[in-house]
Formats: sequence, C-alpha cells, structure tokens
Amino acid sequence: MRTKVAIIGAGPAGLLLGQLLHQYGIDNVILERQSPDYVLGRIRAGLLEEGTVALLDQIGASARAHAEGLVHEGIELAFSGRRHRIDMKAATGKTVMIYGQTEVTLDLMNARKAAGLTSVYEAKDVQPHDFDGSRPRVTYVKDGVTHTIDCDFIAGCDGFHGVSRASVPATAIEEFERIYPFGWLGILSETPPVSHELIYSNHARGFALCTMRSTKRSRYYVQCALDDHVDQWPDDRFWDELKRRLDQEAADSLVTGPSIEKSIAPLRSFVAEPMRFGTMFLCGDAAHIVPPTGAKGLNLAASDAHYLSNALREFYDEKSNAGIDAYSATALARVWKAVRFSWWMTSMLHKFPDTGTIGGRIQLAELDYVTQSQAAMTSLSENYVGLPF
Repeated sequence: MRTKVAIIGAGPAGLLLGQLLHQYGIDNVILERQSPDYVLGRIRAGLLEEGTVALLDQIGASARAHAEGLVHEGIELAFSGRRHRIDMKAATGKTVMIYGQTEVTLDLMNARKAAGLTSVYEAKDVQPHDFDGSRPRVTYVKDGVTHTIDCDFIAGCDGFHGVSRASVPATAIEEFERIYPFGWLGILSETPPVSHELIYSNHARGFALCTMRSTKRSRYYVQCALDDHVDQWPDDRFWDELKRRLDQEAADSLVTGPSIEKSIAPLRSFVAEPMRFGTMFLCGDAAHIVPPTGAKGLNLAASDAHYLSNALREFYDEKSNAGIDAYSATALARVWKAVRFSWWMTSMLHKFPDTGTIGGRIQLAELDYVTQSQAAMTSLSENYVGLPF
C-alpha cells in the first residue's frame, strides 16, 4: 500500500488529523491495534475548548456535539465550606463544551467512514521504519499476514504506551516527567449532576470534582491513594466520601445511584521533546500527558492535529518545509503552557502528603486570592477555556 501519511493510532488525535488531512486533499491511512469497540470503550475526558469545537466544525463532524453538548460559561471552586464561581465568559468572552471524548471519537469514526477513508483496526505488531530518511514505511500484521505501507510521513498518534515514541533512539529524545503521589477514583452514574457547572473542591480529606456527561449522566472523582483498588471502593463508600468533600448545599442535593463505570487513574505530567524525528511526527498523548485537573489532554491532541495538518498542507500545496520544520517548536510552546496550567490547578486543589499544614494554608490563601482578584480569575479563565492555536 502507498499513501502520503501513515497515521498510527485511531484515537481522537489520529482520527482528527486524518479528517483534516483529507479535507486538504492529503491521502492518509490509519492503523489501530485495537478493535473499534475497544477504542470506543475507553472512558476519558469530556471538556472541549472552543478551538477544538471549531476544528470539528471545520471537518463537518460537530453536529451531534452542538445538539447534545452542554455549553458552560464558568466553573466553581469550593474551599472552606463555600463555593465561588469563576465567570470565564465574562473574563474572556469564551466558553467550554461538555461532550464526552467517546462521543468525539464516534463522530470522527463516522466522518472517516462516510468519506470512505482507509482504517485498519486490529493491526498487530505495527512498526515504523526508516523515518530518519526520505522513504519511511510502516509494517503491520493482519490476519497472520505482514503488510507494508510506503509513505512520505508517519504520524505517531498512538498514545503514551504506543510504539511511535518507543521507536525513537534514546539519544534523540528528551523526556520530562512528574508522577503525582495520588490518583483519581472516578465513577459514572445515571444521575442528574449536582450542579449545572463543574465543582472543583479543595478539602482537608482530599480533592473532589463534580462534572457530567449530560443532564442525566454524572461523572464524579475523589482523590485517592495510588495503591487503592476499585474493589476497596463500593458505591456507598464513594458517595459518602464525596459528600464529605463537598460544601453542605452540594452534599445535601447530591443524587446518588449505582455506578455504571468505576476506575482509578494515576496522575502525571510528561513531555517528550522534540515532537519530530525526520519524517515521523508525534501527536497527542504520544508526546505529552497532563493531569486531568485542567481538562487539557484531549484539547492538546486537537491543537497538535491542527498544527501538523497545516504543516503538511503547506508542504504539499506550497512546496515549503517551513511548517514541518516549525511543527515541534510550535506545538511544544502550547503544550508547555498547558502543562504549567494543569500542574498549577493540581497543586492548588489536591492534598499533598509532603507539604504538611503549611501547604494546606498556602493552598487556601491561593484559592482566596484567585476568587477575589479579577486579574487572577482572568488568568485562570484564559488558560481553562484554551489558549489560541
């Protein structure tokens, strides 16, 4: 098989990149080691910046998001028993949309299918080759037969544990990482959200987050120990702990119910530099991970896809290398700002085992400042709604 761009990974980064490239007339093939159902079974983030929605608009895959997504103009920060609203729209003129990553992925899959583009699912042993030269290729095994895709470029959109970054020589890449000393225990329930906007709660017992997937489906999180297991958290224990970490009004109005999904996620900040290696580019979680506190992971994947698709369009349409030469630096400039913001939100809201009582008092002082200062509220809002592409 021959194509211009071989995309490894059929998550949001790879699917969005594929649709953008198709819109620019650039042939591409997507390889994914899992089945479509497995990809759609991943429960992930659900907050979209306006820039991400605009990209879905651009490729004609946003109709369901606009029909079903919930537009939010602010968030609430809870501490010392009270909630404080941050009006992001007043501060920036922008909003965010609650719309599950699973739904984004389904919309992108359907758009790709409608366009008749090639996707190979359950492709085993995917391997990029010769990306340090001018004739890269990707091999994979399907139904016991080895196949080769010759291409001009490879896009590694296969996540943190994927083969793309792992194929880069250690001497050619620098990795930056922080593992946080706690995780998020999250549940999904068929219950109405406790608030129509997100509640981020700083509490002496640990962080809590109240969010949603729709007006009838809620997503809740509590900070937990890294070595906790979901079996240690029956639903009743989770709901009791969540209530303890909320203000009284929220705790009293919380509607509980059976969990339909429950999981524990570790938190990390991770960046790999650069994001280009010859004719192979990293995109999305293959290059960077942020803690979910700032809701940036999916949106960074979207901005990477935007930068890379524009760079490749420039290469083919204008016969210019300027875009692909600048891709890594351009993408990383936005990535590091999101890493900083996500780290800051995480540091301000979670209970850290090594900071003691002084750390807790500093957090409360910071939260008090953020909710009283217009400049601080504007800074938080600018980053939360998403910096410009």
